Amino acid sequence: MPVAAVRNLVPVNDVLRIATRSSRLALWQAEHVGALLLAEHAGLDVELVPITTTGDRIIDRPLAKIGGKGLFIKELEQALFDNRADMAVHSMKDVPVDTPDGLHIPVILLREDPRDAVITNGGGSFDELQRDATVGTSSLRRKSQLLARRDELRVCDLRGNVTTRLEKLRRGKFDAIVLAAAGLIRLGFGDQISSVFQTDEVIPAVGQGAIGIECRLDDDRTHALIAPLHDTKTGLCVEAERAMSAYLEGGCDVPLAAHATLGGGLLRLTGLVASLDGRRIAREETSGPASDGIELGRQLGEALLAAGAAGILDELQHEQI
Repeated sequence: MPVAAVRNLVPVNDVLRIATRSSRLALWQAEHVGALLLAEHAGLDVELVPITTTGDRIIDRPLAKIGGKGLFIKELEQALFDNRADMAVHSMKDVPVDTPDGLHIPVILLREDPRDAVITNGGGSFDELQRDATVGTSSLRRKSQLLARRDELRVCDLRGNVTTRLEKLRRGKFDAIVLAAAGLIRLGFGDQISSVFQTDEVIPAVGQGAIGIECRLDDDRTHALIAPLHDTKTGLCVEAERAMSAYLEGGCDVPLAAHATLGGGLLRLTGLVASLDGRRIAREETSGPASDGIELGRQLGEALLAAGAAGILDELQHEQI
């Protein structure tokens, strides 16, 4: 059935409730999704359901020490189970690869810039930082890759929302901070970026730059309403990245990265697993038909294990015991 015909059959004369974190970036993303839905469906009302998650409340400890990225979405998913919301909007880099029974993520929006961005107090690039410069990041993935490039830097934990992190930089607590370019661009801070790492220099997080929509499996109405927002190309890339992470059982306590690109029907997937100090890195790449993204992710996971990731992951596991 044509998409237009499906849209005409969807009841839109009531409210669609969107669960979202309460941070400025999360609210921007939810409002963006709401605007896209209103443009698709005349007569639809959209209501945001802001929720302050555990991950937002605890900002004085590294994520790996308090339960991982899932702390940013557990309460949003509970709102879906409790029927307090019809859908939840997530940054896909914050979404664990295991989705609770009864929920799924059928829609991935067009990806924003997936790269990591550097902001410095002086405006210089990452390579221009002094040898003893202090660099802030909340990500073990970034920390390991930054140290692999320049092991003389002091890379320190930095938690909080985007504006909080920028304020800490401006107050001189750090010489530079590293954030996802997508969040900075979405909040209008793109002009503050001093430099960016190309995706072959610092491999992004799984799903970085992509927004996902989660809903109940049995909610046909919400499925029909959100379907026009799905970007097939981004969806295939994120699916492959998440398949690699799932194969390796990666979480925020593992310096793991994956990035996929798609062109001419061919999907190219690059992955990395690193030690915390960046001195040991397993990095591999694979490619194949775009429709085989999940299998490519598994194949890349196998290749990484054979290239040294198995030893790195075993070492990390013992350090956490």
